[in-house]
Amino acid sequence: MTVFARFRALPDKDKASLIRKLVENGTPDFDYFYLIGLSTLMATLGLLLDSGSIVIGSMLIAPLMYPVLGVSLGLVMMGDNTSLLQRALNTLTKSLAIGLGLSIIAALLFGNGDEGFYQTAEVMSRTTPNHLHLLVAIVAGAAVAYMLARPEWGDALPGVAIAVALVPPLATVGVGIAAADVAVISGATMILLLNLFGIIAVAVFVFLLMNLSEQENVAESTVKREDKKIESENKVIAEVAEKITVSKEKNKKIVIREDIKTE
Repeated sequence: MTVFARFRALPDKDKASLIRKLVENGTPDFDYFYLIGLSTLMATLGLLLDSGSIVIGSMLIAPLMYPVLGVSLGLVMMGDNTSLLQRALNTLTKSLAIGLGLSIIAALLFGNGDEGFYQTAEVMSRTTPNHLHLLVAIVAGAAVAYMLARPEWGDALPGVAIAVALVPPLATVGVGIAAADVAVISGATMILLLNLFGIIAVAVFVFLLMNLSEQENVAESTVKREDKKIESENKVIAEVAEKITVSKEKNKKIVIREDIKTE
């Protein structure tokens, strides 16, 4: 069996499981953005403290690779329906914007005030892009795209998450903006873009080899289910907010009545 045939020979249940993982873990709900925020803050603090272990920890909790791979899946399944691609792009754009904003705020708040507070080894190592960054992104993207379709390799995913380094360069861009350092901003931005391009491009190739376009119905049903879940959560939040507002108004009226009686 050739290498290409091996990709095609993956069981349909494993392909469907991969698609569900990408859609579910890339759903733009509270849990997702909560982890995006925490991972970005952790990465920023790790950069400022010059702590590689903290930066690595931020990569382990970051869910950013799911919408990135979701973009690849959307491109493979695009055809006449671009809803999956638009959903993934929308989530990815919001994630990058939120992460960038939080990293800027964290750098401004927790920088020690010295002129070169941001010039740590962890920051500066992410300001000199070269072709090797693209190569690493391609290798890591190929690994994670395939491993997600192999449930028995799930234990190795944290290691791949570290290799798919998206949050640290994003946080570095934020630190550069906070420090108004054009060299840091441009270098880290280029590394981030190289990582995104490499991962998306190679994942498209891997997903095409897997012939995931035949599983479009799985993607559509999973998206509908996840979107309904978000709608239900938003409805509950709105109902709770309304009850709190009504309760405050009632308490306010009671206080006013008591004030009138005392007068």
